[in-house]
Amino acid sequence: MTETILVLNSGSSSIKFTLFADDAVMLDGQVQGLGATPHITLKSRTTGQTIDRGLTESEGASHTAAIAALLPLFEDDLNGRSVSAVGHRVVHGGVDHSEPLQITEDVLDDLRTLVPLAPLHQPHNIAGIEAAQTAFPEAAQIACFDTAFHRNHPWVNDTFALPRPLYDEGVRRYGFHGLSYEYICSYLNRAHPSAYSGRLVVAHLGNGASMCAIRDGQSIGSTMGFTALDGLPMGTRCGQLDPGVVLYLLTTKGMTPDEVSDLLYKQSGLKGLSGISQDMRTLSESQDPKAAEAIDYYVFRLKREIGAMAAVLEGLDTLVFTGGIGENAAGIRERVCAKLAWLGVDIDTDKNCAAAETISSPSSRVTVMVIPTNEEEMIRRHTSKLLSTVPVPA
Repeated sequence: MTETILVLNSGSSSIKFTLFADDAVMLDGQVQGLGATPHITLKSRTTGQTIDRGLTESEGASHTAAIAALLPLFEDDLNGRSVSAVGHRVVHGGVDHSEPLQITEDVLDDLRTLVPLAPLHQPHNIAGIEAAQTAFPEAAQIACFDTAFHRNHPWVNDTFALPRPLYDEGVRRYGFHGLSYEYICSYLNRAHPSAYSGRLVVAHLGNGASMCAIRDGQSIGSTMGFTALDGLPMGTRCGQLDPGVVLYLLTTKGMTPDEVSDLLYKQSGLKGLSGISQDMRTLSESQDPKAAEAIDYYVFRLKREIGAMAAVLEGLDTLVFTGGIGENAAGIRERVCAKLAWLGVDIDTDKNCAAAETISSPSSRVTVMVIPTNEEEMIRRHTSKLLSTVPVPA
C-alpha cells in the first residue's frame, strides 16, 4: 500500500507544502501572504498541474483556511487515497524533545510554552499543526524539531556562564536548522563518507542563517544558541549581540520588551544595516553604499564564524554551503573563501560560478562543496519511520 505523507512548514504568513507517495514527490508549493494578499504556487509531478494565482481573502485569512483551500487541489494526485500522516517542521523542541514524536494535546501544550524562545516561528508552527488536525483528522500528526540534531552536543557548547539553576530550567544553547544539517549529513554519509566522518562545517545561509561544526554526523558546535537570534546576521535578525545592548535599550532608551523583540527579530540584520532590504539579491544589485556595507559585514561574520567552528573541530576538512544564499550566491561564497586561505581554502572560480557540487581547486587543503538542502525530505523520512509505530487518531 502506498504511504501518503504531507509535509508542512508553516511560517507567519506562509505555508510550504510537499505531498509524497512513499519517497516520491507528488506535488509541492507554497501559500504566501496569509492575512494580506494570499497567493498560491503549486506544481504536480504526477498530473503536470501548475498553479500560480491569488487566493480569495477568505481562503487566505488563516492557516486553517489556506489548508482547507488546498484540499481540492490535492484530489487528482491523491486519486482516492487518504493522507496517512502530516509531518511538521517545529523550530523549538526545548530540553525534552530530542526526537520526532506524535503530536498530542499534551505535546501541543508543551510546545506553546516554548513560544517565547522562538517567537518568529513557534506560534506559526503550532497554527499549522492545528490547521492540519482540522483538515486531516484521521492522519497521524508528527512533529520534527530543528533543535533535535544538537541535543547531544558537548556540555561546553550547551551552557552559558550563568548560575546553574538557570541551566537546569532550560536556559541553554539549543542550536537550530537541525533538519537541514541532518539532511546534509545523510547525503554526505552516502555519497562522500570521508567528508561525513571528518572535520565538517556546514553553513546554512538563508533568511535565517547559522553554522554547525559536525563530526561523524554529530553536532559539536553551533553558532545559534538559546533562540534563533544568535550567531550570524540574518535577513532581519541581528545575530550575535552584546547583552548589554538589550539592557541599554530597556533602561536608557525606555523600550518595552515587545519593542526590543520586534527590533532584534524583524528590523535588524541585512535589512537594518542597509536600510534597503533583507534580500541578498536586492542588496547585491544595489549601488547604495549601505548595501555594500551590509554585505561586507555579512562576509566578515561568515569568515569569523567559520574560523570559530574550525577551532571547535581543531581543524577543517570540508566546508559545505547550503540554504538559499549558500546555494545561489556565488559572489558571497567567493568572497568568504578568499578570506579563508589561511585555513587552506582555495576555490575554482569557474566551478563556483556554475555551483558545481565541489567548488574547491585540486590544490585546496579543504574540500568546499555546494549541496542543496532538503528539510522536507528529512521530515518525510522521520514521519515515515514513526508512522508504523504510532496509533492513528480515532
